[in-house]
Amino acid sequence: MQPRPNNAIQPVFCTIVPPHVLDRLSRADDPLLAGPARRTLEADGARRHHRQATALARTPQAARTSAPVPTKPHRTLYDCRNGTDLPGVKVRDEGDDPTQDASVNRAYAGLGATFDLLITEYGRSSIDGKGLPLIGSVHYDEKYNNAFFDGEQMVFGDGDGEIFLDFTVAIDVIAHELAHGLTQYTANLAYQGQSGALNESVSDVFGSLVKQYSLGQSADQGDWLIGTGLLAPRVSGVALRSMKAPGTAYDDDVLGKDPQPASMDDYVHTGQDNGGVHINSGIPNRAFYLLATALGGNAWERAGRIWFDVLTGGELAQDADFADFAKLTVTAARHRFGEGDEVEAVLKAWSEVGVPTR
Repeated sequence: MQPRPNNAIQPVFCTIVPPHVLDRLSRADDPLLAGPARRTLEADGARRHHRQATALARTPQAARTSAPVPTKPHRTLYDCRNGTDLPGVKVRDEGDDPTQDASVNRAYAGLGATFDLLITEYGRSSIDGKGLPLIGSVHYDEKYNNAFFDGEQMVFGDGDGEIFLDFTVAIDVIAHELAHGLTQYTANLAYQGQSGALNESVSDVFGSLVKQYSLGQSADQGDWLIGTGLLAPRVSGVALRSMKAPGTAYDDDVLGKDPQPASMDDYVHTGQDNGGVHINSGIPNRAFYLLATALGGNAWERAGRIWFDVLTGGELAQDADFADFAKLTVTAARHRFGEGDEVEAVLKAWSEVGVPTR
């Protein structure tokens, strides 16, 4: 397998709520639940097709070398006013005072927190490494049950108020979607099968890291949940996913039970969701959690650095599987920290979830 050249970027359309969740919800008996889910699925399908079509006609941006790499974010927020035309009406630019709209302010803060982690801890200016401006649009569509990164910008729905709340309420959701852009500009992992599950897992990892970083939490203090606060009170669940215990995030009469496996013993073979990219991501998610908590301290300092080094190191193939990624994390840990606790913890974490490293 050969790593994809950096100039062959192929953006994908990535949503925080998996299609299998919306599909089940769309078949609910209650039209208040089924209607918004069905419309969200249709909107996502149309947007995904549009993304694929426009990606073919685009060429990568030329490297911005004429000016110093920015060390501060450039954020612009738009309001779609429950329409679908992107980006919408500009409502807040970088440095502007907070608005009266909490969704705008939360999105602004989440984009900034992601930029801050990347530049402060990893020396990377924005998701492309060159200070790419961060764009977000809130209030997308009516009762839209999702948030997504479309290769160019972030988009947030308001939720239906019955199952999902405003998608800007969870900072890890914001960081998760923006991290798809980080992957797009680095390893550009193919959004299918195990490489697609790795793509999703990397976003969960950085989503959790941004949340812990912004809250000043150590690995032991973090909840390791993705989407805390996103589920409405009527839902029996705590989040969309659990990195600590995949398969336990929700167990609800309408949504069903969280299908994520925690190890390769329960790997899910499916043709849905691009080969289960949102499902099997639970396996590398748990490996990262095991590593971060075994090392202790701040997860972004050692565990996160190892993952970042693999993502940006140029050796990760576009179609890498779990074992490919795992082997590179061992190499990255050894190069970064030498033979010691980090390498041992990496080997043990992958072994516990059943992914080989040799």
